[in-house]
Amino acid sequence: MDSPLKIREGVRQAYSRIAIAPQLDHPFRTGRELAEELGYPSDLLASLPALSVDAFCGVSIVSLFAEIPEGATVLDLGSGAGMDTIIVSRRTGEKGKVIAVDFSETMLQRACEALKEGNAVNVETRLADAEALPLEDQSIDVVVVNGIFNLNPNREAIFLELARVVKPGGAVYAAEPVLLAELSEEILKEGNCSLNEANWFS
Repeated sequence: MDSPLKIREGVRQAYSRIAIAPQLDHPFRTGRELAEELGYPSDLLASLPALSVDAFCGVSIVSLFAEIPEGATVLDLGSGAGMDTIIVSRRTGEKGKVIAVDFSETMLQRACEALKEGNAVNVETRLADAEALPLEDQSIDVVVVNGIFNLNPNREAIFLELARVVKPGGAVYAAEPVLLAELSEEILKEGNCSLNEANWFS
């Protein structure tokens, strides 16, 4: 069995390749079609930079169903190409702040370009691992997580970090895919599970 570090590095490389060329085949589904299938309204997607939408690879509409008060400080953990980040930045408003954290430098660079194009001036980006957040204790009102726990073997450390950085009374909104049935041998060989074999919970 691969070590946690090897698994993690494999995920980092896969996501970095999506940032470079999202139109190619990848282990994860990506892009506008996926976003629409999950429930993002087409008119909303049309208002967002293509840089962020084309490389989107989340599992839910967490940035839409999360309760985000105006003026809140929000952490977008595993921010990817920045699609959810921009949505959340609009919801928290000019008086709020969004901190986008991702562990892929290539993906974060793409997000920075998308944030600039989308005029998301209330966003900070930080390159960091989810289990070692560069944030002060009790500094975050709301956290949104769109599918990272299933890809990181060190989940307990991530939960501990979230408990550290979220303010008392704050909230974490997370969505993850879950298997509804045992995967077939064919799927296991391909190493690629679609939404037909997995569902997500929030």
